[in-house]
Amino acid sequence: MIIVSLCVIAIAYFLYKRYIPVRGVHCAHWEELDFEKINVIDLRDYNESYKSPIKGAINIPIAYLNRSYKEIPSRKLHVISSSILEKNVGIRFLHRKGFMVIGFTIIEKSNLCYNENLCG
Repeated sequence: MIIVSLCVIAIAYFLYKRYIPVRGVHCAHWEELDFEKINVIDLRDYNESYKSPIKGAINIPIAYLNRSYKEIPSRKLHVISSSILEKNVGIRFLHRKGFMVIGFTIIEKSNLCYNENLCG
């Protein structure tokens, strides 16, 4: 019975980290940001960010975030990602490392269009 309980807790934690939105971090369009006051971190893969770059953003794909997070200046951050999962994992990681993430934008693959339906 204890093993089953531990497995359920582990699965619930795994699902929480990936699929439950981070509280206090709001969706905003990246073009409305003041790049002088906020650093923009682009978590999309190099293949995606190369096709549709965001001028002024620091590109660190989610796969390389653990290795390269020390390169991020310690200012307020806005995260750009290509999926809800990528956004949740990236913001939680940055919070654990002491960064203040204040917003996010989800950009659909190879398209700089902002999708309000993904702001969840």
